Amino acid sequence: MTYGLENLVADIRQTLNDSPEGQGSSDICQYVERALGDDTFISTHFGADKTRPRHIIHEDPDFGFCVCVHIYHDAKNGDPHDHGPSWAVYGQAEGVTEMTHWRIVKPAEGDNPALVEQVETLVMQPGMAHFYKVGDVHAPNRSGKVMLLRIEGANLDNIKRSKIKPVAASAA
Repeated sequence: MTYGLENLVADIRQTLNDSPEGQGSSDICQYVERALGDDTFISTHFGADKTRPRHIIHEDPDFGFCVCVHIYHDAKNGDPHDHGPSWAVYGQAEGVTEMTHWRIVKPAEGDNPALVEQVETLVMQPGMAHFYKVGDVHAPNRSGKVMLLRIEGANLDNIKRSKIKPVAASAA
């Protein structure tokens, strides 16, 4: 039995309806992993017609979450960032992403960025999903082509994100 976009959206909607924010995070990760394991889902939503790196394939009118497809063709080390007041789930469809997690050692103040130090790195393999709660700071690193399925708690095109700067642990 296939697990299509309609199934994914319905399951996320039910979880968000039944659980306070963050309480359904493991369920949402399971739904993303189920979609990533469905060949029809992958071929339908990660096709060659995707020419931009980010595509919103569903924006929920009631809960505000977005289902996004991300396709990156080149290596890149991302900067530490959060998703402002939104949570997010990253799901690895193809390739490997090294997701570095950071801890805020000094909150942002005025025009000064938040200062963060590296905590750990999660190596995301195809089929894996990981939940980032509001305020979690992370940085994706990829050495080649990567395809991700990302669920955003709100459309990040409309979200102001925090200014963040990495520092050595001894400088904090």
